[in-house]
Amino acid sequence: MHHVHYLNKISPKGTELWTEKYNATDDIHQADAVLVRSANMHDMELPENLLAVARAGAGVNNIPLTSCADQGIVVFNTPGANANGVMELALCGMLLACRDVVGGINWVQTIKGSSEVSKLVEKGKSQFAGMEIAHKRLGVIGLGAIGGPLANAARRLGMEVYGCDPFISIEAAWHLDHHIVRVKTREEIYEKCDIISIHVPLLPDTRQMINAEAIARMKDGAIVLNFARDALVDDEAMANALRTGKIRRYVTDFPNEKTANMPGCIAIPHLGASTEESEDNCAKMAVKQVMNYLENGNIVNSVNYPNCDMGVCRTAGRIAILHKNIPNSLGQFTSTVAEDNINIAELRNASKGEFAYTLLDIDQPTSEEVVEDLKKIKGVLRVRVIK
Repeated sequence: MHHVHYLNKISPKGTELWTEKYNATDDIHQADAVLVRSANMHDMELPENLLAVARAGAGVNNIPLTSCADQGIVVFNTPGANANGVMELALCGMLLACRDVVGGINWVQTIKGSSEVSKLVEKGKSQFAGMEIAHKRLGVIGLGAIGGPLANAARRLGMEVYGCDPFISIEAAWHLDHHIVRVKTREEIYEKCDIISIHVPLLPDTRQMINAEAIARMKDGAIVLNFARDALVDDEAMANALRTGKIRRYVTDFPNEKTANMPGCIAIPHLGASTEESEDNCAKMAVKQVMNYLENGNIVNSVNYPNCDMGVCRTAGRIAILHKNIPNSLGQFTSTVAEDNINIAELRNASKGEFAYTLLDIDQPTSEEVVEDLKKIKGVLRVRVIK
């Protein structure tokens, strides 16, 4: 029996997928797996028996990834499960920025007590005039699960779309409208496009990628959409650009002390994945990934260990080894197993940064001696007997 602990409310569409092998527990110290959405895990003391943490969503900044990896705890996320919800909100944000709908709605609230609302509306509506998106140039930086569908949707709305993604997958490229213009650098997007939407992960080279230098390259009156990560945009540079009119509107799904008080900024309270469908999809993906890991040892969509999938074990046994990525580890594993006269039918090894993962399918049942000997090898963090 596997025990699962929920740190946040998880959609029943996901939790109903657990089989009779799983039991929900209120005590995290009994848990083999934890499911989480937004709860902060950085100050939590995680039990030694915990095997997996699954984030029902994409972002994992609330989870201590390295310390989990050091404990042999695999952290999963659910990329793409909430993509459509975020894409639709980005499309909404683009329309809100081009048409001053928010300003107009707020203004109506100031005159709603008047006996002449209709007359005042006809007289005052011109101050909220906007522009149409048809025939405008949209630049999408990052053409993955969110950026790609956004680019396609914009094409269907009559926009001229430019896309930049040097790391685009073959599958993502296949799904792109063939009219989308591929460019090699962000700078081309900055210089050519009326509206710019960023959909990239937060990495050292993308942190504050929208800064004063990038903004200076943009067209006067450009619109910037950020439904990816808060720190991709330099707030101070953006505030200055909005103040001078260099940027027409900045739309962000990540309000903070600066953007919430920034004239010209439409700050949406992190609603990108706040749809019933997104929450259901994330929960279902998280549950399936945890079950696959606990029952088969397969890792799919981990953020702190490499993906490694050997399907269902068809041999007498399977051993999973979580370890540091150091030379000759694999040789020591195979030698240790061979010394016990156990034949390895198939193996798979993968690494991700300083951590690695090895699956061994064996032709004989695993002995306790082999497991203990494997644990003694330098760099080994955890050994699991899957079968």
